[in-house]
Amino acid sequence: MVEGILEYLYNPLVLSILVNMAVFLIVTLSLNLETGFAGIPQFGRVLAVIAGAIGAGAIAGRIMAAMMGLPAGVEYVGDQNFMIVGELNKALESDPLLSIGALILSLAVAAVMGGIMGYLASYPAIRLKEAYLGITLLAFGDALQIIGMYYDPLAGGTAGIVVPDVFRFVGTGEIRFLSSTFIILGIAVLVYLYVQRLARSPFGRALKAMRDNELAARVYGKDIVSLRAKTLIIGGALAGMGGALWTLYTGSFKALTYNRLTWTFWPWAFMMLGGTGNNLGIVLGTLVFSTVRSLIYAYKTELTTFIPINPNWLEYLLIGVIIIVIALFRPQGILPEKPELPLSKKKIESIRASLAKGD
Repeated sequence: MVEGILEYLYNPLVLSILVNMAVFLIVTLSLNLETGFAGIPQFGRVLAVIAGAIGAGAIAGRIMAAMMGLPAGVEYVGDQNFMIVGELNKALESDPLLSIGALILSLAVAAVMGGIMGYLASYPAIRLKEAYLGITLLAFGDALQIIGMYYDPLAGGTAGIVVPDVFRFVGTGEIRFLSSTFIILGIAVLVYLYVQRLARSPFGRALKAMRDNELAARVYGKDIVSLRAKTLIIGGALAGMGGALWTLYTGSFKALTYNRLTWTFWPWAFMMLGGTGNNLGIVLGTLVFSTVRSLIYAYKTELTTFIPINPNWLEYLLIGVIIIVIALFRPQGILPEKPELPLSKKKIESIRASLAKGD
């Protein structure tokens, strides 16, 4: 039975669904925090994602190379990149603790980079509203992608770079992809629990108050500037970790792959399908889309006999159609946001009972 389960999990299609769901769940949860709870029109999600990927692939890799006495300057992202990363991988494979430390370092650097992008984005978020802010954030994301593509010393430019395999502590080959998938899935679960707890905290309730009526929130003493800044920093840090995990999983970084369609509009589609402001809905939306996308990739050759278009464009058409249908017929998503009590029902009943006794 165990062998049958392992054989099923080794299926590339299953692994593709799981790893796509895990990475995009992290990114979409960060988007839901900023847009679903705080009401910030975040159309530049790719900004923090690509910053985190650069942080894990180029900056953390340079730090590891410098610690081991290897070239850590421009050489790291140039012609010697493959050789340097090869030496790093040998060291990581021989020392599991070092490999785990490299994973933690990469995620920490990515979170810091994403948080910095969120902090920078908070400045226009203070002054701009609605569409103006959304367009500005979108432009910021495109600007960083262009810098990553054409400024070679940053992360290899259009050629990209290979990155250290921080999952070497679990082995190589099939076991590496299986184990790393479940590690990433575990991190996604932790992020979900963190965002869920944050949403139920006084901070989360303040975000919803700001989203629903900013003027009323100001009247009740809420610092709108501080709330927006903190939200963008936290959301940026989480999105940066999502970008880093994708880079670490694939073992390479190329700025061209971090485009606004994949890392901004797809998370928006996941959020709209599942339910804006509902973290459980985000899980559902991400799972549905990840499954459909992976099935299209896996069976696109067979689909050519059934559909009159190139199946490579099917996922883009699918997302566009779903967004239109959701906006027209169910804008609240599959699982709409539910009002949450600041205290549990049991606690409220106990308070009510104690007050009744006092009367």
